[in-house]
Parts: sequence; C-alpha cells; structure tokens
Amino acid sequence: MKRSIFFGTLVGLGFLLGAISGAIAGEMPADHTMPSEATESAQFRRIDQPLSNKVAVTLGGLGLMGLELWWFLLSKPKSQKAAARNGIQDVAIAVDGGYEPSRIVVKAGQPVRLNFLRHDPSSCLEEVRLPEFRIAQALPLNEVTTVEFTPNQPGSYEFTCGMNMFRGTIQVEA
Repeated sequence: MKRSIFFGTLVGLGFLLGAISGAIAGEMPADHTMPSEATESAQFRRIDQPLSNKVAVTLGGLGLMGLELWWFLLSKPKSQKAAARNGIQDVAIAVDGGYEPSRIVVKAGQPVRLNFLRHDPSSCLEEVRLPEFRIAQALPLNEVTTVEFTPNQPGSYEFTCGMNMFRGTIQVEA
C-alpha cells in the first residue's frame, strides 16, 4: 500500500470523525433535566470526560490538521535529473496515483524521451498532456509509452493527466 494513500485515508478519517462529533455535540440540548426517572434511563446522558481525554482528542485533531497542511503545502515533489544517452535525455516515469518522479530536470536544446509506465487503472491517468509542446498521448495500462520532444527554451513546463488533476513539471535548464 502506498504511503500517500495511507496518509490521505488517515487525514480523511480524522476530518470525518471531527465533523461527526461536532454535529453530535451541536444537537445536544443544553438542559439535561428529565421529568421522571423512567424517561431519564431511555435518553442519552451527558458524560463528563476527564481533562486528559479532552487534551488528547484536541492534540490528535491538531496533529491531523498539521499532517494535512504538510501534505498539501509543504511536501516537496520527487525530482530526477535526466540521464543523457546517445544525445537523448531519458527519464522513466511511473504512473501510479500520480507521476513518480513528478519533477524532471533536463537541458535545453537536447531531445528528451519520457518513458511512462502506467500501473494505475483509473480513467484520469489514461492520458498524459504536455500543452506547451502540443502533445497528448494515451497511456495504455502496464505498457511503456514513449513521449519525445525537444525543449528549446529554458523554463518550467507542466505535464498533466487527461483530467488535469495530476501534475508534473519539466524544468528546462540552459
């Protein structure tokens, strides 16, 4: 199981539990007095929790929020510099829940060959697009698909899935 799927599920579960507990707490009446003993046993009663439990739940929630912020804002994409063989810069990219590596460094003016190997059966990753180079290439499942182009200008160029949800970057250096 991939780490990204595990942490994403963990963060989602934390938010789900937080939303449910907040909704339940919002529905609790402020006055817990019951008219008779018989109706009191049939209703939920508020249970006072020790301070240590409240602190533990709060710290757990803050930890999950911190994990989400790190995941989406602070984690750095994996980068790989293209290896030049016979005058062609060659990079292998695994397509499984995204692109690995998601950042590729190449030199301007030399041909680039990207070899995509798609393992993920989702329909989103059935195609890769490099809009600046006018390339849209289908990625068959469990097959290596080669995309070749020559970047002439230094800069940062993006490649995406067919639905523009998963992204990668090609950094072209002079």
